[in-house]
Amino acid sequence: MNRPVDQAMTGFVLAGGQSTRMGSDKAFLRLGDETLLARAMNLAGAVCSSVRIVGNADKFGGHGNVVEDVFPGRGPLGGIHAALNSSHTDLNLMLAVDLPFVDPRFLEYLVTRACASDAIVLVPRTGNRWQPLCAIYRRPFAAVAEAALTQGNNRIDALFGAIKLEILDENEIARAGFSCTMFRNLNTPEDWDWAQHRL
Repeated sequence: MNRPVDQAMTGFVLAGGQSTRMGSDKAFLRLGDETLLARAMNLAGAVCSSVRIVGNADKFGGHGNVVEDVFPGRGPLGGIHAALNSSHTDLNLMLAVDLPFVDPRFLEYLVTRACASDAIVLVPRTGNRWQPLCAIYRRPFAAVAEAALTQGNNRIDALFGAIKLEILDENEIARAGFSCTMFRNLNTPEDWDWAQHRL
C-alpha cells in the first residue's frame, strides 16, 4: 500500500497490559492468522515510515522496537507521552493494539487530513466518544501530556481544550466511506466472540 503523502511519520502501537477480563495479554491473542500486536503493527506500517511498540521491553522486545513509559502505570496518556518523547517525526500515529478492524484506507485518510492541518491532535469522535487511540499527534503534545501526568491527571480528552484540535466527526467519517464500527475495541470475551465472527 502506498503512503498517501510523502512525509515521514512514526506509528506507535499502544500494546497495553494484561487484560483480566480476557484472561491473558491482549496483544498476543490470535485473530485469524496473526496476533493483535502483529495486526496493529501491519496497520500502522501501511501509512508510517517506522512503527514502534509502546510497552514493556522484556515482553515485547522480540516483536519490534519498543518504547517504555516514562510514567509507568498511567494508562494510554503515559504511553502517548513516552511515544512522542521518543519520536523524531512531527506527525505520529497512535493506534491501540485492541482495534483490529480499523480500515487501513481510513488511516490513509487520517494521515492526509493531518498533513493538511496544523492541529496538534487530529482525532476521530463518534457519537459522544473520543477515539484518541486511533489519532495523530504532533510532538508538542508531549509537553501537554507531561504537565498533566506530573499533576496526577491521566485523562487524554481532558487536555483537548488546551490545544489546537481538529475533530473528524462521524458524519465526515461516514461521508468518506467508513463505518464507525471499526473503532470497537476488544475488552471482553463478548467482544472477542464478535471479532471472531466478523472475520
